[in-house]
Amino acid sequence: MTIKRLILKRFVKNKLAVIGALSVITLSLLSALAPVIAPFEPTAIDIENVLSPPSLSHPFGTDELGRDVLSRMLWGGRVSLKVGFIAVGISIFIGTIIGSIAGFYGGKVDAVLMRFVDIMLAFPTFFLILAVISVLEPSLFTIMVVIGVMGWMDVARLVRAEFLTLKERDFVLAAKAIGASDIRLMFRHVLPNALSPVFVAAAFGIAGAILIESGLSFLGLGVQPPSPSWGNILTSGKDNIEIAWWLSLFPGIAILITVLSYNLVGEGLRDALDPRLWTEEES
Repeated sequence: MTIKRLILKRFVKNKLAVIGALSVITLSLLSALAPVIAPFEPTAIDIENVLSPPSLSHPFGTDELGRDVLSRMLWGGRVSLKVGFIAVGISIFIGTIIGSIAGFYGGKVDAVLMRFVDIMLAFPTFFLILAVISVLEPSLFTIMVVIGVMGWMDVARLVRAEFLTLKERDFVLAAKAIGASDIRLMFRHVLPNALSPVFVAAAFGIAGAILIESGLSFLGLGVQPPSPSWGNILTSGKDNIEIAWWLSLFPGIAILITVLSYNLVGEGLRDALDPRLWTEEES
């Protein structure tokens, strides 16, 4: 059995991970198809239906401006997933580069880079992001970049640990003996074998980025109205909690399911990619 098939088999055996993966796929499809399946324009105001409870015409009710909550939820999912994927992409790129250099060269280079990582980790991530966002003009681009730039440290440590182990393997020493450059050794021979923990970190990172974006939008520092976001829908729910429970319930459930699903996928990948957990029959 090939390694890829073994990993897939172990992932599929994890029922919770499969449920998480199916939820992620479903949420992604719903968000991607929002322009087609959303029953109303997400910013369309209807004064006659202000704070209407869930009904056949508005399954998730309406907000304080009569906007359809289901439509805003679908479009808000596009925002949340976009932030999650792009922010994690930025953090993985930065973390992989720094972790690769630190792990491959070691010595003083490793010491300097890891002390910088330690300094960054000393700051509470959410509050650091909050401080930066409050200084800059709130926008979707700013949120994605700031979350990505502030979230690469764990990836760097994971990649560094893998490099410290892999750089002494025979296939790397053989490539070095025939004159392969440092860049080729790092990114052609070592890095492809060090990506397993990065995939796991990416799944957890997407969940964290979505949660941070929702928190920032809830505080008014994220996606700005009238653009829909799960976080700013929750803000409307906070302001009308006593008379419009649906404004808090549905976006809260969406955030919970999304974050939980990505965490389940991350745990499933971690178990499937860890050779130490493979049985003798599987290996």
